[in-house]
Amino acid sequence: MSWNEPGGGNNGPRDPWGGGNQGPPDLDEAFKKLQQSIAGLFGGGRRGSGPAKGGMSSALLGMVLGGIVMVWGLMGFYQLDEQERAVVLRFGEYHATLTPGLQWNPPLIDEVITVNTTKVRAAGLREVMLTQDENIVEVSMSVQYVISDPQNFVLKVRDPEVSLQHAAQSALRHVVGGTTMDLVLTEGRAAIAFEVRDKLQQYLNDYTTGIQVSKINIDESKPPAQVQGAFDDVIKAREDEERVKNEAQSYANGIVPEARGRAQRMLEESNAYRDQVIAKADGEAQRFNQLLAEYRKAPEVTRERLYIDSVQSVFANTNKVMVDVDGGNNVLYLPLDKMVPSAGEPRTLGGRSGMNEREMREIADQVTEQLRRDLDAAAARRGGR
Repeated sequence: MSWNEPGGGNNGPRDPWGGGNQGPPDLDEAFKKLQQSIAGLFGGGRRGSGPAKGGMSSALLGMVLGGIVMVWGLMGFYQLDEQERAVVLRFGEYHATLTPGLQWNPPLIDEVITVNTTKVRAAGLREVMLTQDENIVEVSMSVQYVISDPQNFVLKVRDPEVSLQHAAQSALRHVVGGTTMDLVLTEGRAAIAFEVRDKLQQYLNDYTTGIQVSKINIDESKPPAQVQGAFDDVIKAREDEERVKNEAQSYANGIVPEARGRAQRMLEESNAYRDQVIAKADGEAQRFNQLLAEYRKAPEVTRERLYIDSVQSVFANTNKVMVDVDGGNNVLYLPLDKMVPSAGEPRTLGGRSGMNEREMREIADQVTEQLRRDLDAAAARRGGR
């Protein structure tokens, strides 16, 4: 039935606000009924009629509560970037790990901890420690890492970055303690960095820190300041040693091939001399065999020819010849120094200043003939006596 249909009091229209009389509705009565309805919903309102001011307060309270509920719901929305992950704690207990995108969690109920899993973080440390050969060195190291497991990073360790510092110190001391000082200060730093990285990652995995080590750099390794001067002297001496070794190697590279060349040349000369001596001996043997054959055919002629050749060879190397005749007082003197050129003059074949082979042979024949006559004369005188 409509509110303005007949049937109301005094045959007038029915009042929806409960009024029996005709006319505009009473606003106070309407607010009173609204107040009673809201109080009934929350279970705390008074039944019956009340002042209009109390109804107005109840309605305002409901609107405020509705606004608070709306704001509370809107506060639960948030956005995660691609490089972020969110660890959700519900009433302090792990609930879920959220991925990038638009997310909603009830405020004051869930605690959302956002973690950047792609950002490369860095930590550095400087330590003074003993090496394997009981020397003290100072090493500066930097660690680059990312968060690989947000849940472990947030929940498993109270302060994972402090744990990273302690684990890095332990790994560095372990590796440097098993390495000699020379390797730590010179070319062994790269190998030390790789070994420290593996050992540090093992420690972090055992602690379930959720940290992944990306790279380790040994920034500096040096002796302590108190003994820096002595170490500088040692390094300088080592550099001098390397320089002297390089110079010696360079000298060896230059002198050894030269010595090998001289040795090879001497071997070649020795082989050539050997071949020459053997060839000459073979020639002399063949000549002797030929002379022996001729001697057997004509001994006197061959003997005389050999004698003449011997005299020729002797006279060719002297400039004076004194011949003593047996049985006589005469001494034959041949001034060959006047007949042959001096040592400073050139020897030419067929020139005026020298003699050729034919002239030498003629002189030898004359000397031989003169000796023969002298011998015949001496023999005749001995026979006449």
